[in-house]
Amino acid sequence: MIVRVATIYQVAKRAGVSAATVSRVLARPAMVTASTRATVLTAVKALGFIPNAAAKSLRSLRTRKLLVTVPDISNPFFSEILRGIEETAQRAGYSVLLGDTQHDRAREDRYAAMLRQKEADGLIFLGHRLPKEVASLVRASSPLCAPVVNGCEFSPSLGVPSVHIDNAKAAADAVAHLCRLGHRRIGIITGPLESPLSRDRLAGAMAFARKRRIASACRVVHGDFSIESGAVAGERLLAKPNRPTAIFCFNDEMAMGLLLTARQRGLNVPRDLSIVGFDDIRFARCVDPPLTTIAQPAWAIGEGTVRLLLEILDGQGARPVSITLPHTLNIRASTAPPFGG
Repeated sequence: MIVRVATIYQVAKRAGVSAATVSRVLARPAMVTASTRATVLTAVKALGFIPNAAAKSLRSLRTRKLLVTVPDISNPFFSEILRGIEETAQRAGYSVLLGDTQHDRAREDRYAAMLRQKEADGLIFLGHRLPKEVASLVRASSPLCAPVVNGCEFSPSLGVPSVHIDNAKAAADAVAHLCRLGHRRIGIITGPLESPLSRDRLAGAMAFARKRRIASACRVVHGDFSIESGAVAGERLLAKPNRPTAIFCFNDEMAMGLLLTARQRGLNVPRDLSIVGFDDIRFARCVDPPLTTIAQPAWAIGEGTVRLLLEILDGQGARPVSITLPHTLNIRASTAPPFGG
């Protein structure tokens, strides 16, 4: 018995559209209206059409894979970004290859080599360093965009498109909240200052402190975004004479470590110490007390990086662009006016 396989042209004829439209529905559904998408998918189902992925890949010389590198896969903040990347890529007909670089340059370079070896069509990196091979590709492609996009961080000197929030403004908003409550002695626990993200947050926090004439009363210590570093940094701040009445941490995990230290020292949060975090990871509302924090639109950051990368792959990304998404200050029970004043 001969089994006849439906072709894309038969699907197009049944749906009353062009073969190119059928292709877009299957590969880039977001580019097609909902009604057209529904009509085409109905025809696909009725005819039992099965796209030939291998043939598509050969015609386009694409792998239909996107490489994503993350500096620390154990950090829960990245999980929602990765979900946004995965869902958006899948809708566009792409698979995602995930690499955990663990802040290691050699691992970053090995993953970057996959782009040169054509094992992936493009790279989304969620750290702040551009591997040497990728930097060379970016320079060779200039003034056009190489298929490389940065998420979360933003450094104009890298010359790549990026999706992020205004970290300086977000940090200023966190300090402004504490000032509105009446705090003047404010501690700050940063992330690694080699990261533009940490430097921007510190600059924003201190600029606002200077504006309110409290910069001299602020105390800055450095962490590495881990719970453990938040606990250690908290010990350093809380052991000082005339200790801070409030502490702003550059991520929620360090804020959680600080909460542990405060509890071990017999301090009540927020009566004795107010704490503000950053990111609004899903655990932030579950700690005791629930954490006041800056919320980043993590899923939207992931979605945005994929959209920028696909525009480059489709020849639409002529110049590097920076997309700044809005942040939100979520006020919960970990902040209050200073006790007795």
